[in-house]
Amino acid sequence: MLNVQPQWNRRQFLKSSSLFWASLGISVGATGCDSLPFARSKHYQPSSDRIVKTGYLPITDASPLLAAYDKGFYRLEGLEALPPQRYRSWAALSQAFINREVNVVHLLMPLTIWMRYGLNVPGKVVAWNHTNGSAITVLPEIESPYELGGQTIAIPSWYSLHNIILQILLREVGLKTTVKPSHLDLKPDEIRLVVLSPIEMFSALSKRNIAGYIVAEPYNSVAENAGVGKILRLTGDIWKDHGCCVVFMHEEDIIEDRQWTQKVVNAIVKSQRWSRNHRLELAHILSVEGSQYIPYPISVLEQVLTSYDRDYYTRTGAMLHPQWRSHRIDFQPYPFPSYTQSLVQALQQTFINDNTTFLAQLSPDRVALDLVEDSFVKAALEDTKSMEVFGLSTNFSRDEIIQI
Repeated sequence: MLNVQPQWNRRQFLKSSSLFWASLGISVGATGCDSLPFARSKHYQPSSDRIVKTGYLPITDASPLLAAYDKGFYRLEGLEALPPQRYRSWAALSQAFINREVNVVHLLMPLTIWMRYGLNVPGKVVAWNHTNGSAITVLPEIESPYELGGQTIAIPSWYSLHNIILQILLREVGLKTTVKPSHLDLKPDEIRLVVLSPIEMFSALSKRNIAGYIVAEPYNSVAENAGVGKILRLTGDIWKDHGCCVVFMHEEDIIEDRQWTQKVVNAIVKSQRWSRNHRLELAHILSVEGSQYIPYPISVLEQVLTSYDRDYYTRTGAMLHPQWRSHRIDFQPYPFPSYTQSLVQALQQTFINDNTTFLAQLSPDRVALDLVEDSFVKAALEDTKSMEVFGLSTNFSRDEIIQI
């Protein structure tokens, strides 16, 4: 049984969280993954008072949650929703979720694994938020992954698909990861990893304090357009149509009010379906010219959502699998069990500057069943007749393809 501690203050969280990049070498307890039932938090809200409180980071991964509010999909489900609340870092958003300042968030899926099994936070993944949507961006003079040796690269979190994919690539080219302090020289085959929020990465690259970063859009496109960086590899060209950010909700909300939860997921599925077919309008909504969810102009957001020059990226080497016909970023809600299983296995092989004892205890099959609650998204897909729209098979399965 997991030892749930539903109330943490900010000082405790930042001291214990490996997400907070200045806090290194922390220790978290774990007692395995047989996690139910969880204790009810004193902050639990009765259904009659339930309001959708969305938390997000200003990245395109959050698009379905933002459009669900902006286009009125929550309202169409009979839900009351507050304007989405922006946070600057994964640590701040995670803390807000733990404190119940928000109850519907998009989080990096490896981060949900750490929260549920490392910190014993009772949350559940109810849907994917998007597919692909990230890239490795480097200084303009860097031509290949081999040239990253002796350099510093930023990741958004130790518990991120970005960290996993980057390390898969580095291992392939014979490079090792380290967290040596900046005053120590790196060996030619070492890569120093640092954790920065997405908002901080562009500034650090512009000042050449780092040689590159791996992160969600639009921060890769921003660096491209400004001429301070270029895309070395697209993550969707390494792990085909991968999930990254997922919809995370409090487990007690799910247990105590399934009808409310179903309506939330219904709205998100409808928002994803709308987002696929209205990319230009979505770009406007997200931009500073629209609802100002992401602090960049519509031209940048349009590039991310609508422009994917496969010929160009194939010539530059950022794309090696154009035959996959993947989108730069796409939207589909179903959380494939095969992905969760593969993600746990990959996370267990990834260097994380943290006490990862709990990871070794996790069964990939068990996590796929325990972390993810897919009944709501299945019902929403059936209700909206969206299986074919999202390209899903009737058995809800797929094969994971990871190729360098």
